[in-house]
Formats: sequence, C-alpha cells, structure tokens
Amino acid sequence: MLIAQISDLHVTAPGACVAGVDTAATLESCVRDIARRDPPPDLVLATGDLVEEGTGAEYDRLRELLAPLAMPVYVIAGNHDDRAALRSAFDDHAYLPPGEGPIHYALDGRELGLIALDTTIPGAAGGALDEPQCAWLETTLRRGVDRPCLVFMHHPPIVTGIRCMDEIALDPRSAARLGAIIARHPRVERIVCGHVHRPIQARWSGTLVSICPSTAYQGVLNLSGDDFDAPTGEPPAYQLHYWNGTELVTHTVSVAAGE
Repeated sequence: MLIAQISDLHVTAPGACVAGVDTAATLESCVRDIARRDPPPDLVLATGDLVEEGTGAEYDRLRELLAPLAMPVYVIAGNHDDRAALRSAFDDHAYLPPGEGPIHYALDGRELGLIALDTTIPGAAGGALDEPQCAWLETTLRRGVDRPCLVFMHHPPIVTGIRCMDEIALDPRSAARLGAIIARHPRVERIVCGHVHRPIQARWSGTLVSICPSTAYQGVLNLSGDDFDAPTGEPPAYQLHYWNGTELVTHTVSVAAGE
C-alpha cells in the first residue's frame, strides 16, 4: 500500500502569493509528480493548511489543482482552514462528518487503517484535542485491536526545537492526553502531521511521529531563534508512506517548481 502525503499547501486566490511564492504553481508541480508515479499511490492524504485564508474561492481553486489526481484524496483542516468552507467545497467527500464540529473520521477496508484527527482551534494558530475527540479516538482504536493503522492530523504533538512553531503546536495537555491513548495501542504505526514546513521525525509514546514538508515552501531550520523565516529556497516536497505488510517506510520527495 502506498500513501502520498501533501501538507501546508496554502493555496491562494489567483494572482496572490504567500511569502513571495506562487503556492498554486508549487502544488501543481507536486500533483503532477504524484500523478505520474509508478506504481501510483493508492490514496493521498492532505494534512491541513490547504488554503491560505479559508475562503470559498481558494477551496474552489484547490479542487481544480487536485483534479489531475485519479486516486482518492482525503483532507483534514489546518489552522489556516475554515471548517465550514472546507466542508462546503468538499461536500461530495462522503467520509467528512456532517455538522459544524471537528472534522475527524476513520477509513476502513484497506491493509492499513487510517484515522483522521482535527487539531484546529477556530481563530487560533495552535492546536488542541478536546475530550470527546480523544474518547472517539480511543473507541476507534479499540475496534481493530490487531490491525495496524496510521493517524493523521495537522499540528504535531512533539517538541521540534523550532521554538516559534513549538509555541503553536498541539498544546501540552492535548499532547499528553493523546500520548496516553497512543501508548495503549501499539497498532498505531505512525502519526503523520504537517504545520512546521520541514521534514522531521521523532519517537513518541511508542510510535513514530513524522512531519511532512510543505508543497508551498520550507521554513528555515532555526534551533536558536524565535522567528519563522521562510521561504528557504528549498524545493516544494511531499512524502510517500510505503506499507509493505509489516513495516511503514517513509520517503521524502522534493520537486522542482515547474517540473
């Protein structure tokens, strides 16, 4: 089973840029690269910050940019997203839960179970998980005790050392609550996130946390300062998670813009 993960797309309205970057063009390059993969990925996970301002026009443009992907695409919200606008734009995606609350869901019927969490706080840059969503996660994990799974969400639960991003990561209380659940369920092969605009991995609560780079731009690896500096000049990138039946292997793929 092969999973492509794209994150922090930051798609804008036509003519606009983010940090001087045409984020639609960089996403287009990544989509083109994913679409011509051999073998093709079985599915794509888009782990938040899909658009820049959370507007309907941005989501319409996002749908157009993702259209060349023949495989299923599963989306979750990041802190730049708007839940209502996201639900409206992807109203044909039956896996999205109805209503106005967090967008979390589980996907069954594959070799690897997939569980989506919504770490967003409307109007805030940081993330959290409330008690009802944690209870839902515990129940969902108990349903398939022996089946391996992957959990995907936007805000990472780990301390990366990039202070400006650690301040707006998953809040410590939520991270502790999530960590206790994950530790009870060794079938969680990986937690995959975005948000930081850099590829990062760490052992955590008995599993591995993997942070995907951005299809838009990468942030400076700054372990001594407090500022988020971007872009770095590093190319847009995405990740491929390969499940071989016993292990989940992650590859980071950099893509030159325009290719």
